Amino acid sequence: MTRRRSFSAFPDGWPGYGLLLLRVTLGLPLIYWGTIDLAAPNLTAIPELAAAAAGILLISGLFTPAAGAIIVLAQAWMAFSPAFTGDGERSIRLFVAAVSASVAMLGPGAWSVDARRFGRKVFEIGEPRRPHN
Repeated sequence: MTRRRSFSAFPDGWPGYGLLLLRVTLGLPLIYWGTIDLAAPNLTAIPELAAAAAGILLISGLFTPAAGAIIVLAQAWMAFSPAFTGDGERSIRLFVAAVSASVAMLGPGAWSVDARRFGRKVFEIGEPRRPHN
């Protein structure tokens, strides 16, 4: 009987550090852009503030798939909304949305709140055990 082991998506080592670096470099600009919009509160600040709040969750690695999805929606909204048009603005927003989608799909990595909450799980794949009669 052959047994293989699969682990959940909380990589550590270099891949874990890479995901941590990706989360931080994506979340910090979102928080910065959101805090700039606090000075001029209006309806156009709502997607920026939502992305900033999701950026805080992303950096901490808490609810990473949901935070990534919120960022994707906010950035796509701003990329195609006439209120957010500018030189190169659309391409930056779409790039941030694409990277956020990637982080949402890859997961937070081992250095995150999600990893501490849910931990690594070991799944043993093999033939089902039969009860002894």
